[in-house]
Formats: sequence, structure tokens, C-alpha cells
Amino acid sequence: MAITKISGLGRLLAGLRWGLGILIFTPLVVSGQNKINYNRPLVNQTGYNLNEAKRFVLPYAPDGLAFALIKAADSLVAAPKPLYIGKINNQAGEFTAFNPNKAGEQYVIRVAGYKPSMPFWVADHLLEKLSSKLAYQFFIDVRGSEDPVHSNEANVYSGGPSRDAGAYGLEAVFETLLYASNPALFDRWTEEMGNKKTADLIDLILWHAEFAYHHVDYNGPVAKRHGTLGYKGQPRMQYDYWNTLDQLAPVLAAYHSFLKPHLSQEKYQQYRKVCLEKWTAYDRHKVVRYWTESDKWVDIGFQEFNEMGNAFGQSVFSNLFMYLSEQQEPDGKPEQFLKWAQESATDIIQNWDFNNPRHTWWIRNAEHITPQALAFFLLVAPDKAPAGTKEKLMAWRDHMQAKTANLWHYRVHSETEWAHPKTKELGGAPALGGSMFAVSHLLQDPELRKKGWSQVDFVFGANPLGTHLSNKSPERVAINGYWEGVEKGWPWAYTHGYGQLGKVRGTLDGTPLDYHFPRENKSPVVTASAEPVPQIMNGSYATEGWAISNRGWMATVTFATLGSHEIRHLDKKGKKVIETARANEEVIIELKAALNQDWQKPESAWVEVAVDEQPFVKVPVTETGPNTGVFRAVYKVGGKANLTAKYGYLGFDKKARLAIR
Repeated sequence: MAITKISGLGRLLAGLRWGLGILIFTPLVVSGQNKINYNRPLVNQTGYNLNEAKRFVLPYAPDGLAFALIKAADSLVAAPKPLYIGKINNQAGEFTAFNPNKAGEQYVIRVAGYKPSMPFWVADHLLEKLSSKLAYQFFIDVRGSEDPVHSNEANVYSGGPSRDAGAYGLEAVFETLLYASNPALFDRWTEEMGNKKTADLIDLILWHAEFAYHHVDYNGPVAKRHGTLGYKGQPRMQYDYWNTLDQLAPVLAAYHSFLKPHLSQEKYQQYRKVCLEKWTAYDRHKVVRYWTESDKWVDIGFQEFNEMGNAFGQSVFSNLFMYLSEQQEPDGKPEQFLKWAQESATDIIQNWDFNNPRHTWWIRNAEHITPQALAFFLLVAPDKAPAGTKEKLMAWRDHMQAKTANLWHYRVHSETEWAHPKTKELGGAPALGGSMFAVSHLLQDPELRKKGWSQVDFVFGANPLGTHLSNKSPERVAINGYWEGVEKGWPWAYTHGYGQLGKVRGTLDGTPLDYHFPRENKSPVVTASAEPVPQIMNGSYATEGWAISNRGWMATVTFATLGSHEIRHLDKKGKKVIETARANEEVIIELKAALNQDWQKPESAWVEVAVDEQPFVKVPVTETGPNTGVFRAVYKVGGKANLTAKYGYLGFDKKARLAIR
């Protein structure tokens, strides 16, 4: 569905008049040598999800300053009607309570003395509507070859399935979780890869599985990548082939939940065989330390954990995937993999030090794996997780709340260094949102979920530069590779970097550096009101997209659904939630999920239903009307058997049980 935003001319004209009571347009002068004039409220340029946290940022605005939310179309009216009025506190304004019924309407924030904000939407699962497809299309485009079997690793800088990313990319892990989080949505898109009747995302997962399988023993030669791989005092590896098993493990688990129609038994057994044979030989059974010896200036020396070797938490994910898979095998040994997962999780509980940068922001884009791995344990096997798992996540929550206590809700490194002064690739907001969504769901902590949405807002423009973190190039727009609604993209581009990501859909290009954040004792070099000056970015390195950054963003899109999906049974009239029904009675199965892609017409999806211990079968559901986001099906129950309806897989599944009497 095409969506049009208010034009730049409309915003200019809108700034000429503002007639809401005392809010009169006048120039704002901010005093103080280190203070600069941010000339408009900084918002999420696409907009905000219904019934989720919503805020904007306005640096140096005084407490108590009034703001109003109005329709963008009413900006030219002499006295536009405010739809929401609030006051700024701590240089930010919150309008979480604003949840309009109509989608497609554009809004702006107005504050006396400032230009209006960029226009934005407020709609049902807006993040998922605009980001779900781009999240995996990036990984379609970034493949080093279309052939997973005969690809030339030497032509993929550092060696691996994705350009400028080795096997440490773990693409299959997070693509599998993405599909599991919202499968009926991804089943709609089938035209880009492989079988045109199969979801593109499933074809992509299978592509990465084939790559991992056919290169499981490959060990060079590839270009030297800022150091070497291996333990101290042992032979060095030229290629991080050990992580290929971690790409196969989620595929084995997914085989038993959603991949069986698309992956042959023979191929599955080949993948399983190589994992079982090489698991301990490749040290997949434990937390791996001191794996990457780096000569890169940002992380020189042996790294205890590193995105280019083994991340802290990676072994929890891989062993849990094997545990889930082996549970389904007559000759499987799931308890062995569970034991290894528990030992790896215990290692995190005992040794994860939030004050050690080598465990947090210093490991850059791999940082998100640690909390998400512990959360995954509680999602798929909560009764098997080691003692202290939830308590460790609570401690991480408290640490993050303290580190994000600033107007941006940005996780700072320290009191004096908010972000790295030179590099854009230190984890940060694109991935942190997903960790906060996962942990807040498990802890039932709405305040942490709010912080997660602030990370999303940061990506979309509520940051010191007031831009989306992706460059809005004509090439990306031409191939539908950019987010609808974003007008101001990342101002710098390095299209011919190692990853060659200039024409890759959905690429994140950079994040603000330390000197971009306005503080009382430090004036930022670039502001939202200034023209960008590329030279200040310390060269191309500070603004170059990378596959690992997009992996973290994909995880944020994935885990956002944990707090908003719901399935339940209703009586035939659709008025009352029920847990019991009579034999042969008609009931309604209702699903609320991030499936609303078209605001103008009802859409279709599916849920799965099982009677007693019988296999689940898909049942179509239809949206109750245009833009409701609620999907229903009338279902006639059988005899005296229990009924289970579910949606999602691998810990993301929502279930509703119905007892038949």
C-alpha cells in the first residue's frame, strides 16, 4: 500500500502559523556557550505502534514547556485542534496515551518557538509493518553468492555467507527466530528466492544452512581480517568454520516445528550427522574464550569475547537448538545438549560482568546475543534453566536502566564517554531494543519495554542528528529498499566499503559518535539544525554499513512481538473469553498479531489447531475488518477432546487451550 507523507513545503508553511492559545511561533534563543539550538522536536520519523511507548526528544527545552500533537493536515489551520497536550520533562515529551482508531493519518508535535516535528503515523504494529520485510531482504541482498554450494569464499571478504561478515554472522540463527516470531506474515512473501510457493525467508534460512553444511570444514584461504582465529599457543585458523555448526543447529530445531515441509528428511539427517560428529571437536559444547587475536585499533589483542569469534551466549543458543531437535529423535541424546546449555548459561550467570566493557559494548554488535540467549532459555525450557537465570536478567535490567538515564534513553559507555569517538559499530540502539523487549517480556516489566521502544525511536530519528540510521539513497528508494515515511536519512554514505552495501535494501549505515551528543560540557560537532559536513566523520570507517549491525536490528524486530501477540478462544458471539466448550459447539479462535500490512482492507493469516495429542493443522483466520489487527475463525469442536490453538514457534508461540466437556 502506497503511503504519502506531508511535503517539505507543507512543513515550511505549517511553521508560519501556530494559533493554539499561548503557543505562538517565535524564534528560540538558547543561552550558554555549549548549548545549541535544536530547531524542532526529534521524533520517530515513521511513527509509533499503538498501545506502546511514544516519546520525542528536544534537547535543552525547559521543564514544563507545553507541547501539542495535531494532525499534520491541520498545520495550516489558524487554530488547529490539539489531539493531545502535554508538558516537556527532562528534555523529552511523552504521548503514550495517544492511540487513535484511524490509521493513515499523519501527526506532528508542536512546541512554542520551534519548527514542527517531522510528520509521523501512529498505527497497529507499525514497526513490524515497515521493517519486517526489509529485515530479511537485507540478508538476501548481502549474500556473497547466489550459490551456497560453489561460492568462492575468497571473494567474500573475511569468508562467510554474507559480504564483509564471516561465519560468525550467525544469520541462520536470527532468521529462524524471525520467522518463528510471526510466521503467517512471512508466508505472504514468496517471489524472490527458490521455490515461489515457499516463503522467501524460509528459502533464505535453507540457503544459509546449505552454505554452512558445504563449508563446515573449510579453513582458507581468505583475506586476512584484522587478526586471526584460534586459541593462544595453538595453530591459527584462517576461517571461522567452527561457527558453521551454530548455523545448522537452529535449522535442525526448526525442522521439527516448521521446516519439515521444505527440508527433506535426507538433508536434515546430513545436517544432523555433521553436527553430532563435530560438536565437541569444534568446541560447540562450551563457552569459548580468547578466540580472536585482533590487530584492529578498536579491539587490539586477544579478545575474551568478540563478534568475529564466539560471542558470550552463543553456546547457549546453539546447545538449546540441538536440545530441542534431539528431543524429537528416537536415538537422540537431548540431555547431553541440555547439560551443555545449562553449563554455558551458568557461565554467564557467574561471570557476565556488566562493568567489564569486554563483556558489553566493547564486543560491539555481538553484545545483544548474551541477554537474548538467557532469555531464549527461559522461553523454550523455563523449568530447565539453571538457578539464577532470571535474577541475572533482572540485574542486567537494573544496569541498563541506570546506563540509559539520559534524555535519549541511550546506553552510555561512561560518565565521560557516551558513545565511541571513532567507530559506529559498537552494538548500541539497533540491537539493544531486542534485548530489552525479550527481557521485559520475561520479567513482566513495562518500564524496560518502554526503554526498548526508545531504542527503536533512536534508529528512526530521535537521536542527536535527527536522522534515520540508514542513508536514504536514490538507489535504495528505487528498489523499495528503504523505510516508508522516513524523510531524513543518515547524511553520509560509503557505498563502496568492504560490504559493498550501497544498493542493499534496509542497510543501517552508522550511529552517532560521542561528539554528536550535546552535553553541558561538550558542544556537538553536528546538530539537527546544521548542514552535515562529511569530513568530521573521521573518514569512511565511521559511517559504513555492516551485516552484523543489521543482524542486531533483525533481532529487535523479532523480539518486539513478544509483548503484543495474543491468541484466545471466544464464545460464538465473540463477546466472552472461554476456556471450556461443549462437544460439537462452534467457538471463535481470535489472534492478535503483527499481521496488519494494509490499512484499507481485511487481510488473511492462519493459526494452528490440535485436538488432544494429534498433530497441529493450519486453520485460516481473517481480519475482522480493515485495519483492526484482529483475526478470527469460527471453529467447530469435536467430541470430548481438548483443543489447543497456537501461533508462532520456538518460544515465540502463543497458545490457548480449550477443554471440551
